[in-house]
Amino acid sequence: FSSNTPRVVAVSVPLRNLSGYLPSELGALLYLRRLNLHGNRLTGPIPPALLNATALHSLFLAGNLLSGSIPAGICLRLPRLQNLDLSFNSLSGPLPPDLPSCSQLQRLLLAGNRLSGPLPTGIGSLKSLVQFDLSSNSLNGSLPPGIGNLSALTGTLNLSFNAFSGHIPPSLGRLPISVSLDLRSNQLTGPIPLDGSLSNQGPTSFLGNPTLCGFPLRRACKNPAIASPTGGRVPENRGKGKGLNSAAVIGISVGDAVAVAAIGVLVAVLYWRKKEGRRRCSCKGKDRLGKKGWCCILSGEAAEKGDACGGGVGNDENGGGGGGGGGEGELVAVDEGFEFELDELLRASAYVLGKGGMGIVYKVVLSNGMPVVVRRLGGEGATQRRREFASEVKAISRVRHRNIVRVRAYYWAPEEKLIVSDFISNGNLAAALH
Repeated sequence: FSSNTPRVVAVSVPLRNLSGYLPSELGALLYLRRLNLHGNRLTGPIPPALLNATALHSLFLAGNLLSGSIPAGICLRLPRLQNLDLSFNSLSGPLPPDLPSCSQLQRLLLAGNRLSGPLPTGIGSLKSLVQFDLSSNSLNGSLPPGIGNLSALTGTLNLSFNAFSGHIPPSLGRLPISVSLDLRSNQLTGPIPLDGSLSNQGPTSFLGNPTLCGFPLRRACKNPAIASPTGGRVPENRGKGKGLNSAAVIGISVGDAVAVAAIGVLVAVLYWRKKEGRRRCSCKGKDRLGKKGWCCILSGEAAEKGDACGGGVGNDENGGGGGGGGGEGELVAVDEGFEFELDELLRASAYVLGKGGMGIVYKVVLSNGMPVVVRRLGGEGATQRRREFASEVKAISRVRHRNIVRVRAYYWAPEEKLIVSDFISNGNLAAALH
């Protein structure tokens, strides 16, 4: 190019139904910094000549029909690369071995391809990586321990729907507490570590791994040999010829009788509690949030199991004043466009974000993948009437500010109050301060 030739720094033609091959001549644009051709019908491989545009820092080719492998040496030849989005093509082959050399890479989005092979062992050196999505490929091998060093990550680390095997490295617990982990539908094995931020993940993060076990899954880990405090081996009884004396026999017999009686009393208590609970509340169906109906949220053990039951809900706006009994309540959507079923809310995967004097805060992931925050208010406000509670929540919901989360819905009952709001994945004040 002569000095009078315009310098092309960006080519952006997304969603224009372009077809044909990706032109290798684009590599001759020495000043090209941004190439955005996503959402077209481009076919064929990514031409290696494209890597001659060494000033390129953003490459968006998602949603095409590209095939072949990711060009070798992409990170060595594009040292300024910050955004690489090749999602939803038909790319195959392994991840580039020089991937850890992309020291400035912030977004690595390769979901929905046919990539195979292991993750590069040095993947944890991508200290600037903010978004990382390798879902829906055929990647395999174990997860490298260094993956827990991606300290700049936000949102979701998505490795779902691959063929990763082996144990989950405890180093994943070093990821920021605001990061959601998605390891669904792999071949991971063994107990789930509870180190650091791993303890904040819900069961949805680990589903589809048949041999994973431990919290938060309901599948307990099998441990056939429990080590004794003396080092795992139970000392042998050296007095083999000695039997139990009469006092020991009497003591064991009395202890057995007391234990049997206690179990009988416990079974009877549980039976009558269950019978009483059925009498108060019988499950008859579902109701949508925001429409008056007959659903109640159970507290205590029943709520933890995800059971939903119903009791009549009248149209009295003042209803259920004071601290009255009964489990009657009403779900109200503050945002008219926000609807989900109560049963879905109760059964969705959830985990505790925090506890305090005002109650417990849960993150709940609905079936459509949408995360919400459910604040379960403590019993201190049980005397508050429905109208007062509703007016206060509606007043809060009308506030629009970038530092205030949006309230979506609320639930009121004499003994149970919930507020549903948007989930913001930027951590909490404590995490920001410390």
